[in-house]
Amino acid sequence: MIRRDALLLGLAAAFSLSISAWALDRALTPEEQQMIADIGTHNSAIRTMVGRFLQIDTNGGRSEGTFFLGRPKKIAFRYAPPSRDEIVSIGNGFYVLNRRDETYYAYPQDSIPLRQFLGDTINLMDANVVNVSRSDGYMLVTVIDETIAGTVQVSLVFDTDTLDLVQWSLVEPSGAELTFSLYDVEKDRKIPRNYFSIPANYKPLKRS
Repeated sequence: MIRRDALLLGLAAAFSLSISAWALDRALTPEEQQMIADIGTHNSAIRTMVGRFLQIDTNGGRSEGTFFLGRPKKIAFRYAPPSRDEIVSIGNGFYVLNRRDETYYAYPQDSIPLRQFLGDTINLMDANVVNVSRSDGYMLVTVIDETIAGTVQVSLVFDTDTLDLVQWSLVEPSGAELTFSLYDVEKDRKIPRNYFSIPANYKPLKRS
């Protein structure tokens, strides 16, 4: 697992260095277009997904946890202790929960990075694609998103054999980067409905 994560993180770093402007500066080859179409078809057919994730931040800090995806527009990240955080998209909003304080921050659903992968039907070519690269059995598709915090770069890494999403990286307007690697993934598992909900006793906080 460590070896695979290291390989993917290295690929993401190498790919990100090749992006010099916020535009795709060449025409995609027919093979690339077909691969992206196949990725969309394959992942659109996956209605639910559960597994584990490893998150690495700009300073090398590592966090782990479990994730749950329910298409369309629902995803939850539960961070393992000592973190008390949970991130939940419930379809009409995106929330950052603190399980200790029983509070949450709310964000508009349509301004959240990665939303292209959460839709009912995935078509990455409808996103603002700025880079497509292939290396060592992986394809990376980089898009940019306009969010409430500014322009965010989202790099999605797919296994070219399985067409599965295996990693993504977010580069925030400040330059800070978060990379998520997925593993122990199971598809089309039944997920309890309350996994994509906000407990009634949690109190909303205002974003600073």
